[in-house]
Amino acid sequence: MTRAPVAIYVGVLILLGAGWGLTMPLTKIAVSTGYRHFGLIFWQLAIGGVVMTAIALATGRRLPLGRGPLRVYVMIALIGSLLPNSASYQAAVHLPSGVMSLLLSMIPIWAFPIALALGLDGFEWRRFAGLAAGMGAVLLLVLPGADMSGAIPVIWVMVGLISGLFYAFEGNYVAKWGTSGLDAVQVLWGASLVGTVLSLPLALGSGQWISPLPPYGAADLAQVISSTLHVLVYTGYVWLVGRAGPVFAVQISYLVTLFGIFWAWAILSEAYPTVIWGALGLMLVGMYLVQPRKPPLEAHAAIRETGG
Repeated sequence: MTRAPVAIYVGVLILLGAGWGLTMPLTKIAVSTGYRHFGLIFWQLAIGGVVMTAIALATGRRLPLGRGPLRVYVMIALIGSLLPNSASYQAAVHLPSGVMSLLLSMIPIWAFPIALALGLDGFEWRRFAGLAAGMGAVLLLVLPGADMSGAIPVIWVMVGLISGLFYAFEGNYVAKWGTSGLDAVQVLWGASLVGTVLSLPLALGSGQWISPLPPYGAADLAQVISSTLHVLVYTGYVWLVGRAGPVFAVQISYLVTLFGIFWAWAILSEAYPTVIWGALGLMLVGMYLVQPRKPPLEAHAAIRETGG
């Protein structure tokens, strides 16, 4: 790559990291008025489906509906949205936004043992050390005095980690079983539409339905912005993988974590004691160590929504 394209790709990488990181405090705002997870998930998927439909139509894509593609849509809707977002939205009620950003940065760290279990990767002591560093960061979070008002509730830290586990499994699932010839935009498009259908009865049946009628408050605005950001940033990430390569694009994981903490400070006025910064340092070290030197099947790892 020449110097000019490199500067463009770096700028896009920073912009995408800032956008993904912004979804964390927006999620915190969305749950601040009592909105529950199934209602929020429905509207996230519905808004995402509308945006992805517009993108697909503008780029001349169609949506295949055979058995293989439908299997992909359902699996990605479940393990990439419904299940992880159910956990993250509930945890966001009880945890600071910055802590949620730290927990989500466990995604590449969780991906390593899952890849081992599925036979997609081989054991490396360096990457095992990265896994240990990530777990050390989580342990720091649950120590008494780790936040401003007392010990962070351990149970909600565990719930917050569930979302990262599902996202990590999502990438490995696609790497092992593929996408039935679909490109990344088609996968997210189909998964958004299928997820909307699956989440509608859950939102209605659980009493968590969120009316689309006015008046609108900060939580409604935060949800619309966050849902739109999810699909726009994801599409931009797929573009960046294709232009600059997956090894370059994967560096976004650091930026999402750092921007997530920055936005939590700037928007929500969150402040953190020394132990939180220690956990951040451990997590960044873990993310660095766990990355494979020659990342296998990285193009498939792009099929992922970060932050829910």
